[in-house]
Formats: sequence, structure tokens, C-alpha cells
Amino acid sequence: MTGAAFGWATLTAGFSVLALVAVTFAIGARTGRHSVMDVAWGASIAVAGVVSFLASAGHGAPARRWLLLIAAFIWGYRLAGHVAVRARGAGEDPRYRELLDRAPGDRNWYALRVVYLPQLLILWVACLPLPAGMTQQSAPGVVTAIGCVAWLTGFAFETVGDWQLARFRASPANRGRIMDRGLWRYTRHPNYFGDACMWWGIFLISYGSPLQLLTLVSPLLMTFILTRGTGQRMTERRMSGNRPGYAEYVTRTSGFIPLPPRRPHRPRSVP
Repeated sequence: MTGAAFGWATLTAGFSVLALVAVTFAIGARTGRHSVMDVAWGASIAVAGVVSFLASAGHGAPARRWLLLIAAFIWGYRLAGHVAVRARGAGEDPRYRELLDRAPGDRNWYALRVVYLPQLLILWVACLPLPAGMTQQSAPGVVTAIGCVAWLTGFAFETVGDWQLARFRASPANRGRIMDRGLWRYTRHPNYFGDACMWWGIFLISYGSPLQLLTLVSPLLMTFILTRGTGQRMTERRMSGNRPGYAEYVTRTSGFIPLPPRRPHRPRSVP
């Protein structure tokens, strides 16, 4: 990995994501729906992958470069499309509405400070393995293969989990019920688990030298956000407050890592 090539690819990808987030803010301010940033999040991963690939042309091992490009583009494109379809015709996401209701002044400028700028910074840090890996000259090896397996596992969990949940919600008979079928029987958040696996997969695919351990901040940060930040913790707080039966679902189903469902506890009968 050469410093100049990595720096140029990182800078170019960063400015591309900045431009995308700026356009997204303009759309959110005009429509009053700042949850459009969720669509831009997935699109930003794809953009960072494509721009890193183009900006690092002539550097890095071709096989690793193509693996990272394909992984980032497919992941980001699918995620952005899924969120866009899910949000079609809906109002502001309850998470954003709750947050923006606390705005001390103009909601749009408040959204810029607490929604767009923090996510822009997180995206920049999270996507660092892309330019790092695309400028890495060492040949792919065992770690690369492990990364591919991790990414494919994550993509399967996120894609299948989202598809199963969408089908469940589409049926009027399931209104108000808890989704506990398919992958959701083994983890309460197959999509978040899959997302974390893909961040770790991207890091492992990109890894080629000890210097790249600096980019370990990417999967560590995203795993923390998915489990302790705006992912699992915030979702469960909202679900536990308005979904009957969710507490019982929590007692039998793993919170993050897929595991066999726990058997319900039955009190011993007194003779």
C-alpha cells in the first residue's frame, strides 16, 4: 500500500460521499423527510467502492481490487434500493421524527448537525478499508478468502432477513404480531448481524499488511453502532414499548448472533 495512492483514493472517495450527502440533505430539507439519509447510507458504500477503484487505478492487486469493488457496489446498491422501496409512500421515520422533535430551532439545520454530519463522518471512517485494500499490492491469500466467506454470510443474512420481514409485514394477518420466523427465529436482528459480518468481510478482504490494522477501526466502530448505538439497542427500545409479546420473544431469541431458540422456562410443579 503506497501512501500517495491511498491518500488520493481516500480523499476522492471522501469528497464523493460528501457530495452525495449534501444532495441528500437538500432533498431532505425540501421534502421534510430526513430519513432519506438511510437511502444515501447504502448508496454511499457503493459510491465509495466505485470511486476508490477508479482513483486507485494502476495500484494494488487486481483480484483484491475487483473483490472490494463488487462487494461494495452490490451491498450498497441492494441496501439503498431496499430502504427506498420500504420508505415509498411513508412519512418521516419514527426514529428521525422523535429526534427532530427535540430541535431547539430550525429542524433542517438541526438535522444537518445531528443526522447528516455525524453519519458522514462515520461513513468516512467505515469505508477506509476500501481505498486501503485497493492500493494494497500483496497478493490475496487465506485472510482474503475468510473475508469473502464473512461477506457472503453477512449478505445472505441481511438480504434474506429483509425479504422475510417485508413478506411478513405485507400480510394484513400479521399486523401487530412479532416476526419470529425464518432467520428471525434465531436472532432478533438478522439484518444487523449480516451488516456487521459484511463490514468485517470488507476489512478482511482489504487486509494485506500490518499497517492496515489501523483500518480495524471500521468494523469495530460499525459493530458497536449496530449493537450498542442506533441499531439493536434503539430498535428494541422502540419495539418493547409498542409491541405486545416482544418481551417474551426476547427471552427465547438471541439478540444478535444467530443461535437455536431457547426453550421457555417452566416453573416446577409443587407436589
